[in-house]
Amino acid sequence: MTKLSLIGAGPGDPELITVKALRALRKADVILYDALANEELLVHARNTAVVQFVGKRFGCHALSQEEINLLIIAYGQCCKHIVRLKGGDPFVFGRAQEEIDAAIAAGMEVEVIPGVSSALAVPASAMIPLTCRGINESFWVVTGTTRSGELSKDIALAAQSSATVVILMAMSKLEAITDIFVAAGKGETAAAIIQNGTRSDARMVTGKVKDIAFRAQHEGLGNPAVIIIGEVVNLNRGLRNKMAVHKKMPGISEVRL
Repeated sequence: MTKLSLIGAGPGDPELITVKALRALRKADVILYDALANEELLVHARNTAVVQFVGKRFGCHALSQEEINLLIIAYGQCCKHIVRLKGGDPFVFGRAQEEIDAAIAAGMEVEVIPGVSSALAVPASAMIPLTCRGINESFWVVTGTTRSGELSKDIALAAQSSATVVILMAMSKLEAITDIFVAAGKGETAAAIIQNGTRSDARMVTGKVKDIAFRAQHEGLGNPAVIIIGEVVNLNRGLRNKMAVHKKMPGISEVRL
């Protein structure tokens, strides 16, 4: 029976992948990998393996989700082991369920190998704790964009909470998100944006909800990035060995690392 392994590639640093995931990569006949999966992981593929990019990012899709599903089924007719390499964790906004349903309907065996989610690892890489005693008791992980392309209504709910809020896939809607938090009385709440978190080219800006969009624009930050809103951001110690010190911007204080 053909086997489909959905693997979490982790947040970007190629060392943040599980031993079990590496074993699956080394055995795979086919590897279908996403844009957010570090290509350095492909060195673990067999020489005879088929390796194909099927990545999706905002505004740029190599293949639609339906085309990826059909590709999995097609390879399943001629190969024994297919690996679907996804950024972060397959079950955290990874659309894994759609691929699982397609594979099972085609009579394939399916396994999921969890990965380290960027929602957890990227703040940690900048020494930003998602929870800290005396500051907050929970955290939210929210997508910035729904299936229809609209802003998630959960953003407004999250803005009402004292929880740390981690928002993924949201840079295109950053100003709309900060407007919601400002309207909820959170304009002075600490915020951070980390681009390419855990990677050697990681960049970060910190500030407050009311000015973080301006700071990010000034520094040229874009996708892929993680947005963190909450007073725990004030506890960060930077990534001083990896992130360049940002220049002082006119009229506001220096972006702190």
